[in-house]
Amino acid sequence: MSEHDTEPVVDATPDVDESAESAETVETVETTELDRHECRSCGYVYEPEKGDDKRDIPPGRPFEELPLIWRCPVCGAKKEAFVNIGPAGSASGFKENLGYGLGVNTLTPTQKNLLIFGSLAAAFLLFMSLYGLQ
Repeated sequence: MSEHDTEPVVDATPDVDESAESAETVETVETTELDRHECRSCGYVYEPEKGDDKRDIPPGRPFEELPLIWRCPVCGAKKEAFVNIGPAGSASGFKENLGYGLGVNTLTPTQKNLLIFGSLAAAFLLFMSLYGLQ
């Protein structure tokens, strides 16, 4: 072979679907949610998406990154008085109790409201339809 002749380069690495890897990375970024924390003294809920306007905390700051001198804007309780209640829209109740009941323990508060008030509306419509039988 001369110096101008080159052999084709063969890639010996296994084929990896790069789009699957990037989708996994994007999925992990999208599923990270900021946990809310509730004051045990007064019930105030610190939501990282909203921040705290009273104490000049910008939106998006996690509870763990709040300064140690930060206090509850309602009752003034210390940061230690807050308990993690999970991300917004998560099922209410203790995690170990979510498997009990008729499946309603795993519903989010919004789903529970729809179930309750939807059932009440259906019962009202059924009751009103009984007047049409006369």
